[in-house]
Amino acid sequence: MKAYLQLVRAPAALTVLGDTVAGAAAAGNPLRGRRLLLPFSSAAFYWAGMALNDWADRKLDAVERPERPIPSGRVRPEQALAVAGGLTAAGLGLARAAGGRETLRIAVPLAAAIWSYDTVLKNTPAGPVAMAACRVFDVLLGAGGATRKALPSAVAVGGHTLGVTALSRGEVHGATTTTAGAVLAGTGITALAAATGARGWRDRLGALAFTGVYATTVGRAQYDATRDPSAKRVRTATAAGIHGMVPLQAALAARRGSLLGAAVVAAALPIARALARKVSPT
Repeated sequence: MKAYLQLVRAPAALTVLGDTVAGAAAAGNPLRGRRLLLPFSSAAFYWAGMALNDWADRKLDAVERPERPIPSGRVRPEQALAVAGGLTAAGLGLARAAGGRETLRIAVPLAAAIWSYDTVLKNTPAGPVAMAACRVFDVLLGAGGATRKALPSAVAVGGHTLGVTALSRGEVHGATTTTAGAVLAGTGITALAAATGARGWRDRLGALAFTGVYATTVGRAQYDATRDPSAKRVRTATAAGIHGMVPLQAALAARRGSLLGAAVVAAALPIARALARKVSPT
């Protein structure tokens, strides 16, 4: 069981649950009733992507990360592929149950984006953009058809994902100061976008508070990477970027009036950090 938990980076799914909350808040379509299944659909897709990632990288991991479940022999490649397929099917099923055909119209391209990234695009220049597209679709999954309203929030999450993915390419051999600096600048732009646009004073305060947590969580680690873009610093910054999804999602939900949703999402951050000590999110 531990090997499978490591294969799918199980605790890291806590950082994806808030995508649909942010999308629902932006669209003015709260998660209620069957729509409460959407965060679980996101988690299934996330786990599927992680299992598929390790299946696609099994030969490279045998050299660079032999401790991972597949190269260490604890999970066979065909088992990892079956897990990825099963979890993808679960994600689609949960999305269909939550919102019918309307939600499935977003879930299908989301699943396609995940499989395209892991099997074809990851090691190409289009890799970070493809990963960002996955998170854009995931936020739109919560919009319930009102995709135009949710698009700004989806782009904010996608932009953050783009930076984290670009920097994560240096987890083994290190990055460049130029890459780290560009990603840090992108984090600043994302923080500015998340902190603005709220209407009421409560929403503004909530958005500012959660944006402050986001900027501190992510910006500090990325700034350290600009000064020392070694593999160790990059891994730390990547983990911070993954965990930073949570306060970003909370800020985006708060600025659209969903303070309760923002608080529930934010509660996942300390849990994700604690569990990351047992199962690495990267």
